[in-house]
Amino acid sequence: MCQIAVLTLFGAVFAVNIKNDIAMSKNRHYDNNRWQQKPNPAPDTEEPEVEAVEPEEVEAGEEAPQEEENQPDDDPKEKEIAELKAQVEKEKKEYLFLMAEFDNFRKRTLKEKSEIIKNAGEKVFKGILPIVDDMERGLKAAEESDDAKSMKEGMHLIYNKLRKYMEQNGVKEISPDDKDFDTERHEAISAVPVPDEALKGKILDTVEKGYTINDKVLRHAKVVVGQ
Repeated sequence: MCQIAVLTLFGAVFAVNIKNDIAMSKNRHYDNNRWQQKPNPAPDTEEPEVEAVEPEEVEAGEEAPQEEENQPDDDPKEKEIAELKAQVEKEKKEYLFLMAEFDNFRKRTLKEKSEIIKNAGEKVFKGILPIVDDMERGLKAAEESDDAKSMKEGMHLIYNKLRKYMEQNGVKEISPDDKDFDTERHEAISAVPVPDEALKGKILDTVEKGYTINDKVLRHAKVVVGQ
């Protein structure tokens, strides 16, 4: 009985080992087949990366112009800044043009003014020349004649001609009949005490006549005033 039990136990153990060996053999065979069927990662990995990168770069290169085309031509702020710069440049040019025009006007005005001042007496003396001629003829006649009356008449004619010429050019005599002293028109060279209060501040005598030109005092009348 003991021998049968030992043989039975030994057979069971042997069966178990055989079963395990078969299982391990199957697993090893399965792993070998799986390893053989599995693709090589190195070459397969590099090829997709190359293929993935190139299309992306090409697509990016192709899409870039489309993005630029989709963008607006000018940014509103940049456009406004450009317009303001153009306006400033335009106003600057206009300002420089006006300054140049004003400078030319100023120079032209100064030149004309200097010419007017320089030649202001031309017209005046041109009108006086005939009167000077009359004076020379009168002096020559006075040397050849002893007639005082005719000489006096000749002097009056020349004097009246000169007065008329002065009036034609806006020169007028300040009226000697004006007895009220006016500092704007008269110059007091002397003050004389007067017994009458009504004569105080009044013009008693005109020593030198005064004249105006176009209502502007050309020369103050020199007078004696009562005080």
